[in-house]
Amino acid sequence: MNKLVAIRQTRAWILRLLAVACLALGMAMTAPAAVAQRVLLDKVVAIVDEDVVLQSEFDSRVAEIRESAARNNEKIPDSEEFRKGVLDALVIENLQMQFAERVSIRYDDDTLNRVLANMAENSNMSFDEYIDALEAAGVYLQTREQVRKQMTLQELQRGMVNRRITITEQEIENFLNSEMGREVMAADYLIDHLLIPTPGEEAAEITASKLKYAADLVAQIQQGEALGSVKQAARQAGAFPIDSSEFGWRKAKQLPGLFSEIVAGMSVGDVEGPIKAGNGFHIIQLVDKRGGTDQLIDQTNIRHILLIPNEIRNEEQTLAAIQKLHQRIVDGEEFASLARQNSDDASSVVGGGDLDWINKGGMPAEMEQVVDTLEVNQLSEPFRSETGWHIAEVMGRRVTDLSQQYARSQAENALRNRKFDLELQNWLIEIREEAFVEFIE
Repeated sequence: MNKLVAIRQTRAWILRLLAVACLALGMAMTAPAAVAQRVLLDKVVAIVDEDVVLQSEFDSRVAEIRESAARNNEKIPDSEEFRKGVLDALVIENLQMQFAERVSIRYDDDTLNRVLANMAENSNMSFDEYIDALEAAGVYLQTREQVRKQMTLQELQRGMVNRRITITEQEIENFLNSEMGREVMAADYLIDHLLIPTPGEEAAEITASKLKYAADLVAQIQQGEALGSVKQAARQAGAFPIDSSEFGWRKAKQLPGLFSEIVAGMSVGDVEGPIKAGNGFHIIQLVDKRGGTDQLIDQTNIRHILLIPNEIRNEEQTLAAIQKLHQRIVDGEEFASLARQNSDDASSVVGGGDLDWINKGGMPAEMEQVVDTLEVNQLSEPFRSETGWHIAEVMGRRVTDLSQQYARSQAENALRNRKFDLELQNWLIEIREEAFVEFIE
């Protein structure tokens, strides 16, 4: 322990010398005859293990917090406690970045560009337009580094904290049997909605006409039109006033009571109506559904042979080789034997190319597109994926009820999420207590 303290003290002494050197570099001379004038460019405000926190980092973070508070009409106290909190946050962040460096968590420029492309799309801009906007605002490099840092911290925290969390089978059982568990596990529904209002004082003949009109709209939807399109056309036609509500993603219990029981029995794309209520005739369509414990999954058992172009065999030679293998199978040679002798897929070569049962959506898109067209025991023509050239054969199809496995997996995720924040705070406290930190006035 004394040796560790000595090492840290020596490191702190070296870092202080570096801080003095930074101040020396900030000295600027005026005219030759003038007296030297010191210009402070930056300074160290904290030594954190093997790194430092600079005054410029502290000032930048304070400015960001104040700008955010101003946008939200919040007041930030100009107090020593506030400044200490910002500095402590920078220390914790610095320690985490040092951890990330030690465990080699890094994101390359291509990954950052993909994230920036998503940010551009969310801003309804092309990638180039988004980058131009950031450069015009003078924050392009700053934004890239912020994104890189945020991704690095998230990856580090997931890795370090999740391995500290243990979820027992009994916890999963208790959660699934609890009221909270049933609520969390319930499906979420996204519905589109249309209402033809019926004021209480209107004549019975008008109400009857509205009911018929609503039924005609339902018929259009049942014939394949989306409710959104029917709604827009009905408003333009102007036969009757049209209202609607944007419910967003909700669980059945969070929807109006009029819809909650109905929607639970609907499949995606189904339409229900006209539904009579005190305020008029309602029509709803289930646009999408997610979650829930009912998980009937389409599965396909396939086997394949994969040949990958390499230094010895170029693209054309690889295509020629897979075509020869295809012909040999057609001529009667055993698929599994040829797969063991030739396939470049290490994960399936021992099993004769057998990939076992794969859930719908679990294959690369190019492979799934081909496999979906095959009958059981049908051999595909050679096809290309991002990986290489394939021959595939469907050995079986089935629908499997994975509800119990899915429910337990979702319950474990929910319990892990509930424990994550507490364990994250515990871990941050631990690394702060174990670190060498010295604040410099």
